[in-house]
Amino acid sequence: MQVRFEALQMLRMVCASALALGAGVAHAAATAYVTSESAGVGVIDLDTLTLAKTIDIGKDGPRGLSLNKDGTRLYVANKAASDLSEIDTSTGKVTRRAKIGKNPEFVRVFGSYAYVTYEPGESGGPPKPGEPEKDDDDANSPPAEIAIVDLKMMKVMHSVKSGHETEGVEFSPDGKLMLVTNEGDDTISVYRVGTGKPVRTVNVPKGSRPRGIKASPDGKQYVVTLENTNKFVVLDGASLKITKTVDTKTGPYGISFDPSGKHLLVAAARDKTLQVFDGATFAHQTDVPVGQRCWHFSFAPDGAKVLLACGRSNAVYVIDASNYKEIKQIGDLPLAWGVVTYPPSAGSIMGR
Repeated sequence: MQVRFEALQMLRMVCASALALGAGVAHAAATAYVTSESAGVGVIDLDTLTLAKTIDIGKDGPRGLSLNKDGTRLYVANKAASDLSEIDTSTGKVTRRAKIGKNPEFVRVFGSYAYVTYEPGESGGPPKPGEPEKDDDDANSPPAEIAIVDLKMMKVMHSVKSGHETEGVEFSPDGKLMLVTNEGDDTISVYRVGTGKPVRTVNVPKGSRPRGIKASPDGKQYVVTLENTNKFVVLDGASLKITKTVDTKTGPYGISFDPSGKHLLVAAARDKTLQVFDGATFAHQTDVPVGQRCWHFSFAPDGAKVLLACGRSNAVYVIDASNYKEIKQIGDLPLAWGVVTYPPSAGSIMGR
């Protein structure tokens, strides 16, 4: 009986090792995923800094994206299809879809759920080349909502109403609260994670249009970009009161601390600039010229590079994170919207 028991234990260990090995096959190399609103999802090999392939998910207008914990599934919000698609990263195939509602945009996977913002009051697709970016807010239109998707069942469990034009999504360091920026009515909504129960609403200056939001590495502060007033604000992590306001170049959106927490990066999209600030004092340090409509960015898993999705340049700009010099541009990504990596790293979409 003892020999049989030991043999069974060994078999279990072998099976567990095989499963673990199988889970890692999809990511033999560090990888970046980039949504292209007109081409699908680009897969970048971060060792060679080349576009390895493009995942075709139809003319769906993919925008927000987020990976599950082990990187085996990528979740993408599709504007035209009004749904969330689940992609097997080892095969590049869409495995399941969940209907969300009109104009899904930002996606964050947190635990076994995906939180997807969508805007029932918005209409139309991305502007055509040469057209200005649109302001979609309308005080008389329905507010944005956040769909909470159970990833085990790939089903929307419930949806909560937010403000107008909900943009960024962040979670408190203790994992109990979700904070979302509402660009259209200059607020930040706070909810209970899981249930979506409203906790409070925080006002920022009128007309400022809050977009990106990120918790500081020590969890004591949040930083929020204000697109129309060309600033970011620092909020106390407990009271959510504004403690500091910092000037930026025009049109700040994506924001993130670097993996070390020593620097804060802001994508000033309208100025075609990536700005670098001190991560503790928020003093301005340097500016990096980049492409057009660079909304979102991510550090590479090793922290050595920054990758920016630059939609009007139809490319990802790769920046050296030590000296902030451009390394190269990876093209063939029309209307690039967002970028995340596996292994996961700091960035304007993914959490730390």
